[in-house]
Amino acid sequence: MLITSNVPNNNGSEDNSSEIAKLKRIFTALLSLSAILAVCLVTLGIAKIIRHVDTKETSGSTPVIATLVSTEATFTEPVVYHTEQLEATSLADSYWRPLPEIPEDQVIVPEHFEVKAVYIGSCSAIDKAIELCNNTELNTVVIDLKNEYGLPYKSQVPTALEIGYVWEAYDIDAIIKKCHDNNIRVIGRIVSFNDRVAAKHFPDRAICDAAGNVVKFSNEGNNPFLSPYNSDNWDYLIEIALDAASHGLDEIQFDYVRFPAGATQNKVKPYFGEEGQFPEKSEAVNRFLQEARIRIQDTHGIPVSADIFGIVLTSPGDAAIIGQDFATLGMTGIDSCCPMVYPSHYACGTMLGGHTFEYPDKEPYRMVYSVLHACQPTFKQDGFTAVRPYLQAFTASYIGKGKYMNYGYNEINAQIKAVHDLGITEFILWDPSCSYPEGSYDGDMSVETD
Repeated sequence: MLITSNVPNNNGSEDNSSEIAKLKRIFTALLSLSAILAVCLVTLGIAKIIRHVDTKETSGSTPVIATLVSTEATFTEPVVYHTEQLEATSLADSYWRPLPEIPEDQVIVPEHFEVKAVYIGSCSAIDKAIELCNNTELNTVVIDLKNEYGLPYKSQVPTALEIGYVWEAYDIDAIIKKCHDNNIRVIGRIVSFNDRVAAKHFPDRAICDAAGNVVKFSNEGNNPFLSPYNSDNWDYLIEIALDAASHGLDEIQFDYVRFPAGATQNKVKPYFGEEGQFPEKSEAVNRFLQEARIRIQDTHGIPVSADIFGIVLTSPGDAAIIGQDFATLGMTGIDSCCPMVYPSHYACGTMLGGHTFEYPDKEPYRMVYSVLHACQPTFKQDGFTAVRPYLQAFTASYIGKGKYMNYGYNEINAQIKAVHDLGITEFILWDPSCSYPEGSYDGDMSVETD
């Protein structure tokens, strides 16, 4: 018997709900299974990479660099030091040997020291210099390791001994110890390419004419000059530096890193090669300084500095003649550059900063300030070496009556003030007679600047 009811039939809705629940359970199970499979695949992949790295390492080949955390030691090829800021031309690279390369982790970068120094040549004025340093702002002495005619200390460099111009004007070990005992740094100055004795001894390394004859230069005392193009001369100078540095010097300073100035005797033209077959003069100077920096500063941690003419800071023409291009020389990586901004070195009538210097020697503050101010955009660049000016501490009576003034403490200190007013904290005082007046040498004085 069929029994009918008035209650609504809900079987269809219940069946639908059951199906949806069943699909959800299946979907959840599939997701869990997928996650497990993914973990397995990743684990297998990592294991395979590790086995690959281990195989390479045990085979002796260059190891694969993998971004994996491992308890195993890994090895990579050493990174070579490539921080040169001067891009060498193909001509320069073919003309000279490549620059030395050392692993980056072996490069020693010395901490820069703010030098306030006096030049004392062959050290006869050492006691006075120590007294000055102990009672003033001065903290460093500059001594001669090599001048234009030889080495005034007992160097053991074979080439110097062969030339026969080594003598003992001072005991280098005693001088350095005496200074260090008084907390005074010692810079060793090397006169570089202005070496008439070596040029005569090694004529093939001197500047010659097209016929191979050694050339003499009128503005250089009618003497010959070692060629900055000759890398044998570089080796000789660097060898002297390393020999002297082994005694405990705090810095090596190369002077006369330039070509001769002015005309040659008998108007003979120097010959460096056929046109277009040799690098620019500035490239020769810069390349020498780069090599010296790598072999001395980078390798042994002893700062390298270079002296340059002050005139090249504002005169591109003069810079081209002697090969001292301030803008590029300052990018050779040396610790500091020392422009000789002596007021007496500038010609009467020099114009700088809207001012005409009728007698530059008579305006020590303004002359030094104007020269360094004019080239600030150059030496304020990132990567440029520290600028440490040489200041005039002598009376330049040789420039003629009425054109010079006597330089005492006030005239010297006026230049120090000019340097300080430009934010430069370093300087070196130069007097060939090594006689310096009493004073604090702090630049603290009233100077007319307008």
